[in-house]
Amino acid sequence: MLSEDQLEDYQKNGYILVKGLFDPDEAAAMRIESHDLLARLADKQDATWASSAGIADGKKTSLQHCHDAQFYSAAFSRLLTDPRFTDVAGQVLGTPNVQLHHTKLFVKPPSAGSPFPMHQDHPFFPHTYHRMAAAIMHFDASTVEKGCVRVVPGSYLNGPLEHLAEGSFHLDPEQWPIDMSVPCPADPGDVLFFSYLTVHASGVNVSGEPRTTWLVQFRDPADPPLTDAHTFSLGQGMMLAGIDPTARGHASAAATDAMGGSMGGAGTMGVGTMGAATMGPS
Repeated sequence: MLSEDQLEDYQKNGYILVKGLFDPDEAAAMRIESHDLLARLADKQDATWASSAGIADGKKTSLQHCHDAQFYSAAFSRLLTDPRFTDVAGQVLGTPNVQLHHTKLFVKPPSAGSPFPMHQDHPFFPHTYHRMAAAIMHFDASTVEKGCVRVVPGSYLNGPLEHLAEGSFHLDPEQWPIDMSVPCPADPGDVLFFSYLTVHASGVNVSGEPRTTWLVQFRDPADPPLTDAHTFSLGQGMMLAGIDPTARGHASAAATDAMGGSMGGAGTMGVGTMGAATMGPS
């Protein structure tokens, strides 16, 4: 659980690095599980964004990944419902009800592990009230040299920002240079929580070791999605803690929208329940 001071930091900055949420031994076991899973995959597509080329200075990089790791190994399923994780997830959302949106396992290979450009997660799967957040679980050390996650403190207060779509959604590098962000180095077992409106990025892994992380995107089930984006993710809508007070109503609405229905207007939107002023739609 977060302390009052930690929760206040999250409400101010839009992110919090929780040190030692999992034991180093647990993280080490998950690191092995992660690399074994990726070795078993028949489809080994490179997940590098074309828009990351500028950060890598034109150097060829690569990124190993797997969507929905919990469908390949029960070890990931157990982490999703671990109270150490879900208790903090509920705190940052401001509700005891925590619903899964999707997960992604990432390994940045040594020497040339792909970076990510500055972006918000919002344009990929916008929601009405912005009660959507992410957790990055670190299964080995994540240093600046290994291309750790970088964030812009307080940037979530700007609300949804205009993104460039080419090469995957990203912010204009002239307006949002990566130097604006602060690195978030992490130890094995640390978990970084952040709002989907928080501007973030990561650097190239230039070290001699891989960087292994698992991204879990979660939301308040009472926050209606504005599009049917990412509904291909297996397990979307699974309750990790609490209940779905809509009884899967938003999932049904998204499915209807995908078939040509309408979700209606966005109305007034707040930044989760993080204490920020409400904002108009983007």
